[in-house]
Amino acid sequence: MERHHTKQPASCHQSGFSLIEIMVVMIIIGILAALIIPRVMDRPDQARQIAAKQDIATVVQALKLYRLDNGRYPTTEQGLIALVKLPSLEPVPNNWKSYLDTMPKDPWGNPYQYLNPGQHGEIDVWSSGADGKTGGEGNDADIGNW
Repeated sequence: MERHHTKQPASCHQSGFSLIEIMVVMIIIGILAALIIPRVMDRPDQARQIAAKQDIATVVQALKLYRLDNGRYPTTEQGLIALVKLPSLEPVPNNWKSYLDTMPKDPWGNPYQYLNPGQHGEIDVWSSGADGKTGGEGNDADIGNW
């Protein structure tokens, strides 16, 4: 019986990735994930802070219109609801109009705070942040018109 051996050319190698190459790629992917994931995870918090700043700017503009029409800002006791419905507490404005359709809540579901006279300016409008408490740092920090 004769055996026929077919010899493969010396230039044919099995193609594929070595274990070292796979490990290097996995390390690179791990490093990229470690850099990118924290930035992506912070986005919702940043979006809430930006939304609160925009809401506050809108409320402050409405307060300025209220003052133009009525000669004064609503009192702290009258509150921000005076922008939505006619205040019943004194001083009742003579030239009141509806300045906002509804009073927005901050992005964490809490009402915006209002102080007249303010501690930081003529009036203060602020959100107490994610924790709903005055003060704090990071996501819990107050966001105001100051």
